[in-house]
This record gives sequence, C-alpha cells and structure tokens, in this order.
Amino acid sequence: MAEEHRFEATGRRKTSVARVRLRPGSGQILINGRRVEDYLRRDALEMIMVQPLQVTESRDKFDIHISSQGGGLRGQAGAMSLGIARALVAYDPTMRTTLKKAGFLTRDPREKERKKYGLAGARKRFQFSKR
Repeated sequence: MAEEHRFEATGRRKTSVARVRLRPGSGQILINGRRVEDYLRRDALEMIMVQPLQVTESRDKFDIHISSQGGGLRGQAGAMSLGIARALVAYDPTMRTTLKKAGFLTRDPREKERKKYGLAGARKRFQFSKR
C-alpha cells in the first residue's frame, strides 16, 4: 500500500499551540474534530486562520486537520495560521517567498509580561498617597 502524502507543521502564538496536518483533498477543515464554524465561532478568526491558503490560492486543494490547545481563540487562530503556512512550505517550497513576503512565516514573539511583586500588575503601580 502506498504511503499517503501528509504535510505536518506546528504553529505557536502567545500560549497557544496548533499542530496542523495538510493532505490533498477538497478543502475540509477540522479543528479538534469539529468544523471551523463550530470551533472558532467568529468570521474574523476564521479569516485570520485561512489567510495563508487565500494568498497561495489553495483554499480548496487541501483537507486540513488541526489539533489546537492553550490560550484563547484569538491566539489559537494565529497559531493555526502559522502552522498552515509552514505546512504549505513543506508541501511546496516555492510558496515560501509568497508567504514570507505576506508575513505569514514570522512567529509573533509577543507574550504576556509577568506580574512583579510590589506592583498591581506587570507595570501598573498602586496609587501613591503622600499622607
């Protein structure tokens, strides 16, 4: 039996991690076993997630299975977008220049800053009282 062609990649954003499996197909996308509309629930987040597919004009060429965990839906959508972009590069290295130019291969390094002792938050201080 011939081995099926599958392209895998990992995307991260904030505290979210998304493992993406790309396989040639009809354009079906499943996230944690659920349809995109049921999982993300907002069109804006779905748009963020599928942008790499739209830029490379391959929206209906692949079936995508995504395992996503951690963080919120916005962070997960960003992680999925990066994972999809990396999987597309694994499928076809010539897409790299297009995706790189559009900024989909850059991992967003911003993380939440930790709260410091003696302060109300990461940087916010408690109200100063002179007397």
